[in-house]
Amino acid sequence: MKSFMQLVINPGSTSTKIAVFKDLEPIDSTNLRHSNKDLSSYSTMAEQFEYRRNLVMEALENSGVSLEELDSVIGRGGLLKPIPGGTYLVNENMMKDLRFAERGSHASNLGGLLAHSIADILNIPAFIVDPVCIDEMEPIARISGMPENPRESLFHALNQKEIARRAAEEMRREYDQVNLVVAHLGGGISVGAHLKGRVIDVNNAVGGEGPFSPERTGGIPAARLVELCFSGQYTEEEMLKRLVGNGGLVAYLGTNDAMEVENRIRQGEEKARLVYEAMAYQVAKEIGACSTVLKGSVDAVVITGGLAHSEMLVGLIIDRISFIAPVKVFPGEDELKALAAGGLRVLAGIEEAKNY
Repeated sequence: MKSFMQLVINPGSTSTKIAVFKDLEPIDSTNLRHSNKDLSSYSTMAEQFEYRRNLVMEALENSGVSLEELDSVIGRGGLLKPIPGGTYLVNENMMKDLRFAERGSHASNLGGLLAHSIADILNIPAFIVDPVCIDEMEPIARISGMPENPRESLFHALNQKEIARRAAEEMRREYDQVNLVVAHLGGGISVGAHLKGRVIDVNNAVGGEGPFSPERTGGIPAARLVELCFSGQYTEEEMLKRLVGNGGLVAYLGTNDAMEVENRIRQGEEKARLVYEAMAYQVAKEIGACSTVLKGSVDAVVITGGLAHSEMLVGLIIDRISFIAPVKVFPGEDELKALAAGGLRVLAGIEEAKNY
């Protein structure tokens, strides 16, 4: 059986991670870090393109990997128009939307642009896989109660989809044959209802829905929020930062470090215990809500993300939701491997690449 070589590029706010995969095995990887000083001269994310591309090319030269061996280049997907899940060819329409960042500026917008710039030289395809803008929500799930403010699908799609596939594989079934509730626990928390391969409902992990997390408020009482917004105490920027960045554990306990919180709990700090248990409580409630979306037909509840390494937190969640379905735990998130897997499914003929 033919093996495939792929270059994977995952731009983040302060780093660009790259790896060369032979099928699903990494044979070389590098984490290119970017200091505030390095990035300070760029006023927009798009302006960082040449700087990051040069670093990637330099790292590839130093790696000893021959570019001629590559079968594809895969970039982390960015904030595009809402699209169904899958692996997408990077085309002109996509690059235009990534450059102009109409849905928001994010480092991941550079992923497809960087991938295409290298793949084009080599005359091989460039892909993105399951970006955060994946939207497979049912019409009924979009109704919010405020017509001008519908519910949106923005979540940890890459990791949720990849881990859902792995969970289905453990059950010796295909992803499109199972119903799962998948909870991604990280700096933000998203919980999705996966109905036979489609995420038909999920909390917007950036837009103020779902459980609070280490850095985000999640869903909070709306009327009180409006009062705070018009109180004159905060600017718009300050309020947005309170919702994403300074919310959740940061707001209550002054830290986003779950290990620190757990150490404080072991030392007897009652406030830390209460807040941490409340975060687990809210995650469990969201899992329960998603089980009703699937009408109780749940083959497994899947817990993943960086915080899934915490036996304390996962234990608190499982204690409340184990009656719903068997629980599977996949700690961490391997975005580079998930991207490589999406490209491999296309190269191996398991899936067809989609057009944006």
